Order: sequence, then structure tokens, then C-alpha cells
Amino acid sequence: MTASDKAFTGSIPQLYDRLLVPMIFAPYARDLAQRVDAHQPRDVLETAAGTGAVTSALASVLPESTRITATDLNEPMLLQAKTRLSNKPQITWQPADALALPFSEASFDVVACQFGVMFFPDRIKGYAEARRVLRPGGRFLFNVWDRIEENEFADVVHQALQSIFPDNPPQFMIRTPHGYHDAGRIRSDLIAAGFNEIAIETITHRSRAASPQDPAVAFCQGTPMRSEIESRSAPDLEAATKGAADALARRFGSGAIEGRIQALMISAAA
Repeated sequence: MTASDKAFTGSIPQLYDRLLVPMIFAPYARDLAQRVDAHQPRDVLETAAGTGAVTSALASVLPESTRITATDLNEPMLLQAKTRLSNKPQITWQPADALALPFSEASFDVVACQFGVMFFPDRIKGYAEARRVLRPGGRFLFNVWDRIEENEFADVVHQALQSIFPDNPPQFMIRTPHGYHDAGRIRSDLIAAGFNEIAIETITHRSRAASPQDPAVAFCQGTPMRSEIESRSAPDLEAATKGAADALARRFGSGAIEGRIQALMISAAA
């Protein structure tokens, strides 16, 4: 992972929230929130909350008496989340590094993280921090994307960019979002951090978009891959986005499109 992989700045939070959240994140957010609710927590910590897809789902299913602390390393992402959820008094928003959480030991019943651990520079350390702030018997619930080949929109965009930039193609998608999908490695990292009762489940959904342009813009301009594209001298961002949209249209058609998305859901006990 490079430093730019964590740079959700400029217009990225808005595009991410408008396009990627309904396209790929929303169904997994609902699933994760329901799993959190099943543990009947009093205090929930969300790490890598992004623009609030899971935060919103949690606020919808959990009793108002349940306290939700939503954190993210990128304050612009939290600011975007707050624009939609400012009327939820049970949510506390706080910039925080998941590898150095500013909370006391045994403060939460559940720690939840949606598609964030792939961005941790030291995953065992991040897991150990989650375990530290969990109460005895508490649960760490998180998900990660499966191989990029199992996520069709992302794979088509990635392959298109390999052709558009043959000498130096952007590798963000396979390096980070789709770079941590080996169940054996995930289990070993959790055990090293002190977790037990580890369960890993594969969950498949369908991703839908109004047109090929939407996922092309979402991945090329609404993720940190944007900086990789912009760092190349040619073609420019708009031309690269058009090339990705054209590839999606050839694969799925020119109207409303849909494709498979797949992720791993992980549960571990403190």
C-alpha cells in the first residue's frame, strides 16, 4: 500500500458517497448492521467509517439508547457522513486512527469495520487495538472484498486501465481494496492479535448502476486511484474514465447495468 491509497480528499468523498455507497457498499452495510444488532450492544465503535454507510445502517436498526462512536482517519470522509446524519444524537463523530484508538480498554461491546482493514498499514496492530477496547466477550465484526475477479465492475475497470496505461498501469484496486482476501491469512492475523471464535463467511450480492459511466466515474474519480491516474502524463483523468466506461459498456451494455460483487464477512470474539 502507498501513502496515496489512504488519500480520500478533494471531491473524492462526495463521489464516493453518491456513487460507490449505493452501488457496492449499501448491501454489505445492512448485513453488517444486522449482525451488530444481534449482539444487543450498548456501545458500538465503528472504525474506518468513511462516509457513513454502516453508521446510517446501524442508526436504523439499533435502539436509540445504543451509543455509536463513528471514527475515521480521514476527517473529510466523516464530514461528508455528518451531512446526512447530523440529526442522530446517538452518534458521536471522532477522527481517529484505528491503529491507535483514543479510547480506554473495555469501552465497547462491538467494534465494526466495513471494508477498512485493507487500508491498515499493520493489520495485527489494528486488530489488537480493536480487541483492547472491547469488553470481555465482545465482538469484532468486519468485512473485506474478495478477489477482484469476483467483483465484476471493479475488475473490468482495472483491466481497462491496464490497457490504457500499458507502461505503468494503476494498481490501487488489486493492491489495497482487493489485496487482503485470503481467509487463512485473515484468521492467522486475528489469532496473533488475541481473538478467538473466528468465523469467516463469503457473501455475494448484485451491484447495479444506471449506466456504465457511473461505475467508471466511481472507481476512477471517487477513490484514491484518482491520484494514480492523474500522476500519469497521458491520457488525462477524463479520457481514462471514458475508456473505463467504454469497457463496461462492451461487457454489460449501454443502459442500466449490473454485475456480481463478493466479500468476506468476519466475526471474532475478544
